[in-house]
This record gives sequence, C-alpha cells and structure tokens, in this order.
Amino acid sequence: MFSKGSSGVNPVQAAVERTVVAMGYDLVDLEIAGRGLLRVFIDLPVDAQAAPPPAEATSEPRIFESLVRMEDCERVSHQLTHVLTVENIDYARLEVSSPGLDRPLNHEADYQRFVGYEVSVRLRVPLSGRRNFSGVLWRDEASAQGWVLELIDAAAQEAGAKRKPGAKAVVRSAKAKAKPVAEAGAETVKRLSFELADVERARLVPKVKF
Repeated sequence: MFSKGSSGVNPVQAAVERTVVAMGYDLVDLEIAGRGLLRVFIDLPVDAQAAPPPAEATSEPRIFESLVRMEDCERVSHQLTHVLTVENIDYARLEVSSPGLDRPLNHEADYQRFVGYEVSVRLRVPLSGRRNFSGVLWRDEASAQGWVLELIDAAAQEAGAKRKPGAKAVVRSAKAKAKPVAEAGAETVKRLSFELADVERARLVPKVKF
C-alpha cells in the first residue's frame, strides 16, 4: 500500500498518472509487487482507438485487443524513470506494460468503454451466498447509475449453449439483484443489476480471436 500525502492524494499514483496522461495514454492500473517492483499498466485512450461496431449488431461479446506497442511502454518507462527520480519517489524496479486481456475496470469510464464485453465482477456483499459473477456488460436503462451483467449458468456454458442477444437488457432495480429472464432448454439466462458502489473489483474475461 502507498501512503498518502497531507492532501490525501497518493504521491506515487499522482506522479504516475500525471505523467502517463500528459504523454497521451490512460493509466489502467498501478501496483507494488515484492522487493519494490512498481508495475504500471497503460492503454491508449478511447478516442485513439477504432470505434467498435454497435452493440446491437452482434449477440456475441466483443473482444478486447490492446493497441499498446512495445515502443509505447518503453517511451513511458523512460519518462517515468526521470519523473520518479526528480520527485524522489522510492522504488527498486519499474515495469510498464499493456493491461492484458483481463484488463481491470477501475473507473466509470472503463464501464462505459466496455459495454458489450464479457466481464467478471466480484461484489462487496454476497448475493444469495455468491460474490463472483461473469456476463456481458450493459447499461441498466432504468437507472442513470446502474449496470447489468447478462449471465448464463455454468451448465449451459459447459454444454456450449449460445446466449441470446442482450443489447436491450433492462432491470428495474438499482440494487444488486439477479433474476431469470429467459430459458431455452438447458440454457438459463439471468441478469445481474448493480451499481459501481456494489463492486469490489471487475475485469474483462479474456477472449482470443482464432
């Protein structure tokens, strides 16, 4: 854990984010590993990437492909090394990389960006004894702050059942709630409605194109 300065802002987080953003990238995540290893994960901002097709155009989850290149990571690493030295921030090693296929969703802008992608969510408080859910992410059209995961039960996934399109998923509740909305043979589709305050952590579910 990083200690916070008198202003309540983490000095390492502030220095890294300021530098990364000024260079035209998004700071996806920042972590300290053992022996003083500082890991920084960067991505290109939304407006620098090609727009995905409309969510309504497909019933399959979108696939995330980071466009960050090795040259981008080297450029940010070089600049951060200089900034952290000037600001006298103590660390042993620095690693800068793309966020990977299991990119974390840490901010509301991340959720907005990854509508239509398959996401795994861990709730802060268990729902019916369960905290971990995976499904395709949609906005809850009934709530300005709400979100929806379109879920498929494990049995259906193992059987290779295909999901029905979920572009118009609507759950009229701002609180975390899961309820069945469609059933077809072995496949049971459910929707989990939640707010960002309900989420402990969230990540993209890794998908690979073949």
